[in-house]
Amino acid sequence: MSQENSVEALLEEARLNASIPPPAERQRLREAASLSRAQVAAAVGVGRTTVANWETGQSEPTPPGRLPYLKLLKGLAEIYPDTTPGPLAGLFADASPPTPAPAAQAPATFTSAQTLRGPDGRAIEGDPGPCIRCGMETTYQSTDGRPLHSGAMCQPAGTAAPVDPTTTAPAAQAPVSPAPASPAPAPVPTRPERRARSAARAQADVSSLIGRAVHEEAERAGGDEEEALKALIKRAIPDVMHLFNETRATGRYDYTAYPALPDILKKPSKKDPDQIWEARPRFHHPGYSLRAPGDVKVTALDVNAAYLSALKCWLPIGKLEHSTGTDGVDPKRSGVHLITPAPWAHPHLPDPIGDRDEPGALWVTNATLRLLQRLSGPKYALTDAPVIHESWTSGATENFLDALRKLLSAARDEAIENRDTLTLEYVKAMYSKFISTMGESIHNREMVRPDWMHIIHSQAYANLWGKAYKASQAGLDVVAMMGTDELHVTGDWRQVFPEGRSVSQMKIKHSDAKASGEYTVGTVAR
Repeated sequence: MSQENSVEALLEEARLNASIPPPAERQRLREAASLSRAQVAAAVGVGRTTVANWETGQSEPTPPGRLPYLKLLKGLAEIYPDTTPGPLAGLFADASPPTPAPAAQAPATFTSAQTLRGPDGRAIEGDPGPCIRCGMETTYQSTDGRPLHSGAMCQPAGTAAPVDPTTTAPAAQAPVSPAPASPAPAPVPTRPERRARSAARAQADVSSLIGRAVHEEAERAGGDEEEALKALIKRAIPDVMHLFNETRATGRYDYTAYPALPDILKKPSKKDPDQIWEARPRFHHPGYSLRAPGDVKVTALDVNAAYLSALKCWLPIGKLEHSTGTDGVDPKRSGVHLITPAPWAHPHLPDPIGDRDEPGALWVTNATLRLLQRLSGPKYALTDAPVIHESWTSGATENFLDALRKLLSAARDEAIENRDTLTLEYVKAMYSKFISTMGESIHNREMVRPDWMHIIHSQAYANLWGKAYKASQAGLDVVAMMGTDELHVTGDWRQVFPEGRSVSQMKIKHSDAKASGEYTVGTVAR
């Protein structure tokens, strides 16, 4: 591409970015052309849900679908101009002017300006001001000291760019429709409606924090995705704690971020392991072996976002209190328990407490205890109930982290739909680091809840065990189960689990050793 064409491409992008209509106008233009959201999504290379979010204001158009979407809006505005008087009139006034206005052309010095960068190649921030390309405020500067977005990433974050006063009449001169003689009183929303609207607005505001962070680091890195990802992972812990605090702003429960911890939740030393058993197994079916000759086909499956799903669990929200026997065991309490589990007599299924070398009593989390209690109940009747010796528990709720879980799940799904690897890896870093540093960590000073960390880890395993049992009940053999997200089964697994990358789906696990995720084993005499 020639230099002249490159400049024109930048100018065209800047004009489109400066003219992006608000969400309601985006929907009006689509409906005026009798286009479905699915048609628009296919044309610009995104998902239908993404288009819906752009039209409702829940998110702003982002690359790579942003530019084709804005071009589509510009073309539709030429065909279906908005004739309604008001602030939207003339938003795409420069789309097809009867006579080109010289003032609409940006000075050559603007298009040739370069972003000021440091020795590491990253954009340098300065005092905020209106970008010389698109007019939106930015903290980045050109080499001659003027405000300039980095990497031609002129992208308004949630508001339309100011309209050129030379192409739009002042608001005072716009015709005003006469008010009705007797306007009907607006219906007063009920309390649940007001609460729902407030929650929706809060959700949209918090969701935009993720998009702004990704755009900010991409801009600072001048479009270098690898550098932007390093920066996003580095800031993942403070960012996810900020999201957590924002989702707690309207929460129903107060919690103790620094409770007095019993000794059982403290490591004896930095080198010693935790004293709480999290039940992470390496189960292998005794009837199958890689070394035995045979042609039994096995598929290695991967649970998507196992730890993200495990945020839905019963967490103690106050100071842990000690009890003996079953006094501390209650459906609405949670914590850690010293138990003696019953023997597990089903070699074709993983042990619900995982592989353990030594018999006897051990400390487990509430997630593990609840799993054992279910399996010893009348519905499953797979084992005897564990003996409970003592507990450290407090009042609990299953929904404490649910708002954060839903927020990160939605951001993850949208990133997958948009093929936005940068946002996807950033979201993964946030929820994984949130869990791994909520115990006693030098990287997260805002919370010390090792009981939560152990419970979430155990819940992830309990969720995986449930999938293994479901596969077994459907006639598949569970050949192996490892960690909290890996399940190896025989047979047609797609008849049991939906395939895909969303949180509720499963996908084939790929590795260097098994590129296809499938292998064969032989049977062993039992």
